[in-house]
Amino acid sequence: MKGIKFLIVMFVALLIISGCDSGEETDQDSDGVTNMSVFMPKSDTMDLETNSFTKFAEEEFGINFTFQTTSYDSAAAQERRQISLASGDYPDVFFLINWVDSFEASEVLRYGKQGVLIPLNELIEEHAPNLSQLLEENDEYRRIAVAPDGNIYGVPQFEECFHCTWSNKIWINTEWLEELGLDMPTTHEEFKDVLIAFKEQDPNGNGQQDEIPLSGSAATIYESIIPFLMNGFVYDDARSRLLVNNGQVDFAPVTEGWREGLEYIHSLYAEGLIDSGAFTQNNDAYRQLGNNADDVILGAGAAPHPKTFIDNENEYDFNPLPPLQGPNHQYAAYTYPVFNNSTFVITNKASEDVQIKAIQLLDYMFTEEGSTRAHFGVEGEDWVKPEDGDLAINEEVEPILNQLHPEDPTNNSWGASAQFFQPREYRDGWVQAEDIYTDEGYERRLQEATYLYEGKEPREQFPYWAAWYPEEVQDEYATLSTNILDNVEQSAVRFITGELSLENDWDDYIAGLESLGVDRYIELNQEVYNNYLSE
Repeated sequence: MKGIKFLIVMFVALLIISGCDSGEETDQDSDGVTNMSVFMPKSDTMDLETNSFTKFAEEEFGINFTFQTTSYDSAAAQERRQISLASGDYPDVFFLINWVDSFEASEVLRYGKQGVLIPLNELIEEHAPNLSQLLEENDEYRRIAVAPDGNIYGVPQFEECFHCTWSNKIWINTEWLEELGLDMPTTHEEFKDVLIAFKEQDPNGNGQQDEIPLSGSAATIYESIIPFLMNGFVYDDARSRLLVNNGQVDFAPVTEGWREGLEYIHSLYAEGLIDSGAFTQNNDAYRQLGNNADDVILGAGAAPHPKTFIDNENEYDFNPLPPLQGPNHQYAAYTYPVFNNSTFVITNKASEDVQIKAIQLLDYMFTEEGSTRAHFGVEGEDWVKPEDGDLAINEEVEPILNQLHPEDPTNNSWGASAQFFQPREYRDGWVQAEDIYTDEGYERRLQEATYLYEGKEPREQFPYWAAWYPEEVQDEYATLSTNILDNVEQSAVRFITGELSLENDWDDYIAGLESLGVDRYIELNQEVYNNYLSE
């Protein structure tokens, strides 16, 4: 990956020196149709050439699309995008997906400064009234989208996913609780007692001590067991690991609360209550554990939603464990679900005609009608208007649409590549079945689970989702954050598993973080936080 990044920098520099396409020429044919090249990930069942939204957009906006595509595999998609930039064979426009691949804030700023990505400010002001209104009215989105130099080089998806806002959940086997006559635990000590019962009292009833009380995955931070458990001792946002107290930024993993949290989690591990694979296994291995062929053997799992680790008929045995009251706190990790990585950019390959029509197409997606058509598809085939008696996910709002799930894919939308405008009130209006233990009621299940976590974050949090680091410190910060956060994660696992001793090795751990520049890491993030507050 480092080699690829080096090639990107060298090739981009050569392209700029040689004066690649300036975007001044027209791409219109004799009929006034504009030729536009687009880079976009797509699913295996999607044919963008025959896709009905492609045809709709071509007719509505006078565009003839050509596509460079990649799969939903994140690593492959990122590599394909970076190679296209390095080779100079990149398109006019990128439409990307957050959870597949996107331009990170540092990339947006770098390519914007180099001229590869064009500033969108004037285009938005003149041709995108819906996006302009959102930027004017929503302070947080404006902070997220506008780079430190005042330019907008890319547009982030505005997707206020409620259940994604508190993703670090634990799901507990409530069938086992009922079988053993146990109540839902509310404190860390009660949770430990439940895990001991899961281990020792044969809740699956097969006469064997094969139960695994608690597991997780190393695949992403959202499947880690550490943030949920740590949040009873000190706030762990699961990403930056930063704290804010009266405007002052600090680092949770150097606090006494972090040490106390590690001591508690170590006590669970030492008694055989945590699966040893929780810190090393990928999602496939985690799901294999949840989907055990014979009997259910898993008692609780860390995940944003239970399908992460179990996708058979037993998934309905698992329900959300509310944030536990710890000795110090009862926090839940909060994330504003809109990040300053960009999923829409226009490159310097785009002519003026392409720039205008691309931003107009994007602006259409920043309407309820456009979002529905582009993301879901055609009314009557992919979704229908609500009927009397239909209930929205948020039962306090009027239902907006009812998504259909046809057995055969319809190829009517761009899917998540067009998921640009989904404010909380729009998502709250999706119709879902009242029975949360069905596929048709799954989003309602996640919504109701998240109500248990809502509001459990501290009053002040570090807004890493909107953090812009000045160009002159980006390389330094990238090195600091990678080295420090990797060390924290690796050391936490070593303390939990007993490879390191909290009594004997804690001071060396702190000294190691200091040698990696933790004070500078805090200093840079304090400056970023101050700038965030001043905007």
